[in-house]
Amino acid sequence: MRGARAIAAALLAALGPAPAQPVVLLDRIVAVVNRDVVTWSELRERVEATERQLRRQGTPPPEREVLERQVLERLILEKAQLQLAQESGIRIDEAQLDRTLERIAQDNGLTPVEFRRLLERDGVAFERFREEVRVQMLLARLREREVDDRIEVSETEVDLFLEQDRAAGGGAAEYNLAHILVRLPEQASPERIAEARAKAERARAEALAGGDFARLAASYSDAADALSGGAMGWRAADRLPELFVEALARMKPGEVSDVLRSPAGFHVLKLLDARSASGEPQVTQTRVRHILVRASETVSEAEVRRKLADLRERIVIGGADFAELARQHSEDATAARGGSLDWVFPGDTVPEFERAMDALAPGEVSAPVKTPLGWHLIQVLERRTAGLTPERRRLQARLALRERKAEEAYQEWLRQLRDRTWVEIRLEQP
Repeated sequence: MRGARAIAAALLAALGPAPAQPVVLLDRIVAVVNRDVVTWSELRERVEATERQLRRQGTPPPEREVLERQVLERLILEKAQLQLAQESGIRIDEAQLDRTLERIAQDNGLTPVEFRRLLERDGVAFERFREEVRVQMLLARLREREVDDRIEVSETEVDLFLEQDRAAGGGAAEYNLAHILVRLPEQASPERIAEARAKAERARAEALAGGDFARLAASYSDAADALSGGAMGWRAADRLPELFVEALARMKPGEVSDVLRSPAGFHVLKLLDARSASGEPQVTQTRVRHILVRASETVSEAEVRRKLADLRERIVIGGADFAELARQHSEDATAARGGSLDWVFPGDTVPEFERAMDALAPGEVSAPVKTPLGWHLIQVLERRTAGLTPERRRLQARLALRERKAEEAYQEWLRQLRDRTWVEIRLEQP
C-alpha cells in the first residue's frame, strides 16, 4: 500500500573511529513542498519499494533516474494533499484506524494479531504500516470532501444515460485497459502543451514499437496508477470517461490508442481485453436478518462481543430462535420484526456488513461482526437472482454517472492542487 513516511531529520555520522574525523551528511533535502520537505532517504526508500512492486508484477523497472523523478513527483503531490488535509481539519482518530486495520486483517483471513505477526515476519514494522494506512485514509477523506461530495447528477443526465443504455440493447461493454497520462498545468503555455504532447507521442511510439506498456507507464505517466504499470483493470464503459469509451470502441485487444486530449492532459490507452454483457442485467439479492448491539460508556466492546458470541451459541448449538432473540436483544429498528432486513441489493448495507453477509451460506450465522453501526450477528436466509426495478436502474445509472464525473473531477483537482503548490526541486544538488 502506498503511504507517506515521517520527514527524516538530517543524520550525521562519523567516517572512521576517531572523533576528530570529518562528518558527512547522510541525508539531504531533495524537494521543498510549501512548508514541508522530501528527504533523500525518504525518496530512496519509496523508489526501492516501487522497484520491488514492479518486479513482483513482472514489469521491468525504468532506469533509476527516471524512476526517481516519477516517485518524487508522487511524493510531492502526496505531501501537498496531506498539508491540505491538515489545514482542513481532517483527522483519523485511533478508533477509526483500528477498525480499518481489523478489516484489512479480516480481508486477509487473519486476526489482527496474526496479521501483525505476518507483517513483522515479512520485515514490515507494524507501526510504520499503521501510519501508512492512516495516510491513505486521510487522502481518501480529503478526496471525498474536496471532490466526491461536490459531484451532482441531474435527472436529465440520468434519463439520457438510460436512453443510451436502451439503445445499446442493455448490454454494457467492459474493457480491461492500461493508460498513460501526461498531466498539463491549468494555464499551460503553448510551449508546455507542445512539450507534453511530444512526451505522450514518444510513449505511444515506443508502445507501438513493442515496448512494455507497463514499463512505459512507470516511465512516462503522471497518473496515480503509473507505478503499477498504468493498469486500470476491468471497467464498465459507463464508468469510464466518454473520451476513453469513444476511443476504445474503435480498438481491438492489444491495440494502442492515438494520443487523446482531456482537461487533465494527454492520454495514451492500451486495450488489453474487452467483453460485453447481453440481455437483462441481473443482480444477486440476499434475504438477511441481524441482531445489533452497541458499545457504550457502561458496556465495553469486549462485553458486547461476548454477549453476541453467547447469543450465537444459543442459536447454533442450542437451537434458539434467531428472530425471538433479535426481538429481545437487538438495538436496531428491525428488532420488532425479528431483525429482518428483508431482501437487500448489493450496496444497500455498509461494506463491513456486506462482506460478512456475502461470506455466509444460507442458514449460516456469522461470528460477531463489527461495523460503524455497532456489533452484529448476521444470518442469511436465502438468495435469489433478479432483474433491476426501474428505481434500481435509475439508482445504478446515477451511481455510474457520479463515478465517471468524480474520476474526471479528481484528476482536474489534482492538477489544480499541484499548480498552486510551491515546489523547489533539489534532486540534482549534492
